[in-house]
Order: sequence, then C-alpha cells, then structure tokens
Amino acid sequence: MALILRDREVRPVRTRALPPLGGDAPGLLLAALGVAAALAVHQAVPAVPKLTAAVVLGVAAAHLPGLRPVVRGVARPGLSTAGKRLMRIGIVLLGLKLSLDDVLGLGWATVAMVLAVVSATFAGTCWLGRRLGLPGDQPLLVATGYSICGASAIGAVSQAAGSEEEDVAASVALVTLCGTLAIAVLPLLQHPLGLDPSGFGRWVGASVHDVGQVVATAQTGGAGALREAVLVKLMRVVLLAPLVAGVAVAARRARRRAGTGPVDGKRPPLLPLFVAGFLAMIALRTTGVLPERALTLAGDAQELLLAAALFGLGSAVHLPTMVRTGGRIALLGLGSWVVVAGVSYAGVLITT
Repeated sequence: MALILRDREVRPVRTRALPPLGGDAPGLLLAALGVAAALAVHQAVPAVPKLTAAVVLGVAAAHLPGLRPVVRGVARPGLSTAGKRLMRIGIVLLGLKLSLDDVLGLGWATVAMVLAVVSATFAGTCWLGRRLGLPGDQPLLVATGYSICGASAIGAVSQAAGSEEEDVAASVALVTLCGTLAIAVLPLLQHPLGLDPSGFGRWVGASVHDVGQVVATAQTGGAGALREAVLVKLMRVVLLAPLVAGVAVAARRARRRAGTGPVDGKRPPLLPLFVAGFLAMIALRTTGVLPERALTLAGDAQELLLAAALFGLGSAVHLPTMVRTGGRIALLGLGSWVVVAGVSYAGVLITT
C-alpha cells in the first residue's frame, strides 16, 4: 500500500510489487553459468575434463570477493539443490552407459580383480581416515570416491548416509584433485611398469576415479587402451548400487543403536529411488532397444547435470576449513591413491 498526499487528503493506493527473486532460481542460474564456463574451459583445453573444470570453478566462485556473498547468500539454496537433486538425476542417467553384456564380456578374472580393488581401496581408505582422525563422514566419502567413481559415487553415498555438505565438498575436492593429477602422472608410468596398451587401459580403468578422467588418461595409450579402460571402469560403476544399499543399512543400524531416528520421521529406504533408477537404466541399456541417438543425448544430459551438481558441491568448499585438516586429508588421499594404484597394478599382472 502506498500513501499519496493530495489536497490534504490521504488516499491509500494499491501498488503491485514485483516478487523478490529467491528460492532455488539464483543458485540454479549460477550453476548453469558455471557449467557454461566449464564447457568453455574444456573446449580451450581438451585435456581438462568438463566435470573437473566444474568443481574447480565452483570452488573459485565461493572464494572470489565479488561472488562470495552471492554464493554464501541468495544462491546457496539453489546450489545445494544442484548438488543433491541434479546429482541424483545424473546418476540415474549414468546407468545408460552400462550394459551387462559388456561387463560380463570382461571375463570372471577381471571381475574378480575389480572386486578386489574396490574392496581393498574402500576398506583401507576408511581405516586410514579414521586413524588420521578426519571429521564426520570424510573417510567414508573419500573411500567411496576412490574405490567406485569419484564425485558421482560420493554424491550417491552421501545422500544415503545423510552426510554434511561440508564433508561432501571436501571429499569431492580431494578426489577431483587426485583424479586430475592421474591424467598427467599415469601415462608417464606406462613404459617403466612394462604395460602394453591393453594392460595400461585396464590399470587406468581400475585405478582412476571419474569416468571422464579415465577417458582423458587412457586415450594416451591408444584406442585399445581406451576401450579396456572404459569397460573396467564401468564394471566399478556397477558396484555403486550395492555399496549405497550397504551404507543405507549401516546408517539405519547406527541410528537404532544411538536411539535416534531420521529428522522427518521417515526411515530412509534401503535402496534409494535414484539408485533403483540407475539399475533400471542399466537393464534398459542391456535390452538394446534404445537407438544410438537417444543414448548420445542421454550422455550429454548426464554430463551437464553432473557438471551443475559438481559446481554446486565445489561452491560449498571452504578453503580455510580444509587448510585446518589439509595435512591429514592430503595424507589420506595419497595413501588411498597408493592402495588403489598398487592393487590395480597387481591385479592387471595376475589377470594378463
């Protein structure tokens, strides 16, 4: 209501106010701009995967003086939504990259190797993280990222476990950094380790975290190395569903022992809906009914959604907090990297 003075009379006049821009819109718009910037970085420097660029840009946005108030303020709800809901949709679409026929075509020896690598990396990283005294769910999340598929796996497990956003952001930052370093380091070790293109590809697929980082690393060994790397990597991705289910069961038991329940009164499902969707997409891809064009479009959409989600997660990274635990989390990352690379290398030698 506005007041207008005319001839000493006060008349109330109705005015139509524009609704304030709030909710998720500012954060989602910022995430979209972050994705566009990540695509531009990848276009300029193809060796930098889109998802890696998205995380780094998210971290940068959270610490630039001009953007920091926006990221911490009006954009925070939308960025959190991107890091959670868009991540779930991206994980569902990730299932369309998998076919059971391709995975089983690797042979039981390779399947056993992948199971050993994932188990050793996950258990070893969790143990080391607890010994180092890292807070919250950081040991669990870092172990998940190293053993399965990087930031995508961290996002899935964090939602099953109800992890704090700060723990998720710190874990994503660490795993992304180490996966990016792998792109430069692993090709230098191919010949000193005596690996042919096929063996190099299998080693990369079993030890590098994110799918995009696997592709960027393995392509240096040629087409044969790239094919082997992608197949082995996708075998690791298949294990995402049972791992999330196991974390959900463990979270339920922990709440029961502590005598606490979920905040909203609802029990979390043993198999979250987005993981069920992930499995459904694997089954759909296996039928072969989807045309190649549809798979290509789904793959593009999945990368864009995950890029937006990772930008949102990156924007939650608080570098001063990371610095306080920097030495310990860096040591965990190094130790986990040694485990996954060493066990993978041994597995490749045994199975070839």
